[in-house]
Amino acid sequence: MYAVVKTGGKQYRVNSGQKVKVEQLLAEVGSEIVLDQVLAVGEGAAVKLGKPLVAGAVVKAKVLAHGRGDKVHIFKMRRRKHYRKQQGHRQNFTEIEILGITE
Repeated sequence: MYAVVKTGGKQYRVNSGQKVKVEQLLAEVGSEIVLDQVLAVGEGAAVKLGKPLVAGAVVKAKVLAHGRGDKVHIFKMRRRKHYRKQQGHRQNFTEIEILGITE
């Protein structure tokens, strides 16, 4: 069974037992969280779509760790104008493990 959940402005297709890095959540390491914005639930060929959310469907997850992603380098330049700008960014994330999906 899989589910499509929305968190942090992004959508993730998750299975039970899967580890996923999502946008940073305000939860302690080791705590259990409930992702209630479930957009779709499926098993094999049977798929249940929400309008926009599936009523009564929840995904339970456990917070494993918090961290920061790899650095993304931003480089801007205008040719012949002597303009160069460098910038870096590291996005915060939360690693979660999916414990179960209920419809």
